[in-house]
Amino acid sequence: MAPADNDPAPPRPRERRQRVQSAVTGMAVLKGLARLGGRASLTALATHIGESPAKVHRYLVSLIEEELVAQEPGSPQYQLGVEALHIGLAAMRQADPIRVAEPALIRLRERLEVTCFIAVMGNKGPTIMRIEEPGLPVTVNVRAGSVLSLLWSATGRVFLGMLDDSRVRALAERELGNAPADLRALLDRKDPIGALRREVQAAGCAAVRDTNLKGISAVSAPVHDYTGRLCAVVTALGATGGFDPAIDGPIGSAVRQEARAVSTQLGHADGRL
Repeated sequence: MAPADNDPAPPRPRERRQRVQSAVTGMAVLKGLARLGGRASLTALATHIGESPAKVHRYLVSLIEEELVAQEPGSPQYQLGVEALHIGLAAMRQADPIRVAEPALIRLRERLEVTCFIAVMGNKGPTIMRIEEPGLPVTVNVRAGSVLSLLWSATGRVFLGMLDDSRVRALAERELGNAPADLRALLDRKDPIGALRREVQAAGCAAVRDTNLKGISAVSAPVHDYTGRLCAVVTALGATGGFDPAIDGPIGSAVRQEARAVSTQLGHADGRL
C-alpha cells in the first residue's frame, strides 16, 4: 500500500544508517562525559572518545539543546545536564542488586555446577536473599532467609571487612564472645576482628574451608553500588573435597568476575574508567 499523501516517506537505507551512526556518536559523547566524571573540556572529551573537537562540538550543541549536556557561561567545561540526571535517577531506582544478580547466579550455577547465592546485610547479620542450586545440590542447611556468621562464613567476612559500620562490628564482637574455643583459636589472638578485616580488604574477597560448616568450603566477592558502597555479596559453596576455595582459582575467579559485572550494572564505576 502506498503511503498517504500526508505521511512522511520512510527513510532510505543510507539515511537510516546515517541516523544510526549519529545516534552512536551522540551516545559516545554522553558516555565519554560520564566516564570523565560528568565534567570535561571539549579537548579532553574529544581525546577520550577519539573524535575531532569540531565534530564533538557539533554533537554537544545538539545535546545542550536537549538539556542532556550543560555549559556554564564563560566556562570551557561541559557537564551532564538536567535530563541526563533524570535518566540516571530513573536507572538508579531500578538498581536492585537481587534482581540484577539473578543472571549472574544462574551463570555461576551452570558453569561451575555449585550452589551460589547473593546475600545482603540484615538486622541480624548477612542474610541470603536468593540461592541457586545445581542438579545435584550439596546438602547444606542454608536457604533464602538464612542468616550467616560474620566471622566464620566467607559471606560474613566480606561484610565485616568492607563495611565500616559500628553495628556490624558489634554483631561480630558478640559472635566472637559466644564462639567455642576451637573456633576462636583459628583467629588472630591479639586482634581477631581487626586481622580478619585487614585480610579481606587486602584480598578484596574472602574464602573459608571447613569453618562455618564442616565439609563445606566457600568463596565470596563484594557487590558495590553506584556510590562505591558494599551492598551485597555473591558466594559460591560446595563440598570441600571437590571445591577449590582459592581466591585465584577457577571458582574464585568466576565469582569475582560475576560480582564485578553486577557492580557495573548497578553503576559502580571501578574498572570502567
